[in-house]
Amino acid sequence: MSAHLDYVLHLADNALVLGQRNAEWCGHGPILEEDIAMANISLDLIGQARMLYQHAATLKGDGATEDSLAYFRDVPDFRNYTLLELPHHAALVGYAVDNRDYAVTIVRNFLYSSLMGLVWEKLQSSQDTHLAAIAAKSIKEVRYHLRHSHDWLVRLGDGTEVSHAKTQAALNHLLPYTQEFWSASDFESQAASAGIGVDTATVRNDWQTLVSNGIADATLQQPSTDGFVHTGKHGLHSEHLGFLLAEMQSLARAHPQGVW
Repeated sequence: MSAHLDYVLHLADNALVLGQRNAEWCGHGPILEEDIAMANISLDLIGQARMLYQHAATLKGDGATEDSLAYFRDVPDFRNYTLLELPHHAALVGYAVDNRDYAVTIVRNFLYSSLMGLVWEKLQSSQDTHLAAIAAKSIKEVRYHLRHSHDWLVRLGDGTEVSHAKTQAALNHLLPYTQEFWSASDFESQAASAGIGVDTATVRNDWQTLVSNGIADATLQQPSTDGFVHTGKHGLHSEHLGFLLAEMQSLARAHPQGVW
């Protein structure tokens, strides 16, 4: 049960953290249409997180709720990929929320949605029928996320000299973080062995094909992914997750008995 719960929480944390990150563009999008599109993508991800947290709360018991899992767990308890918590710029230090780079957002969404389209597809056959039902709904949304991010990847990469340079810099910065996709944790391995989860190694080649084709369409160069393998899904995060959770969780923690 522990591996099963941790796997569902991993999926939920991924969706919540990226949904919260993308929501930071609300009111700040480069054009009105993108402001609305990014808000809708955020809502899709947070909707996925809600379904997953509700399921996780049932698995966990002990009075757990979707709200307690989202708002009253601390940084080491979160199992999201490090990639998803990074701010919208390529700086390795600091929390410059006013220095947003849309290329970073688009490249991250492209890399992640390329993975999740493949993962949700396989999870439709999960032995956990509730998780399979969540996958059937989520895959429709993530296919749109992939199409949106791919189209903007091409538009920026094959655009002006400035947009090309920014998109290449974003790709150089973010692609190494995807190594974490393929470094299986114990809970992932156990969930996959039980027929509940997905061994991401089985979709790696398909993911690489999607990503390589997208990079080529955008006239970008694929950088090396060698280097440190990040461990967010093991609870070891960058400095950025703490800032994100502090902002996201502050209201619920200030009014823990609040009824909305």
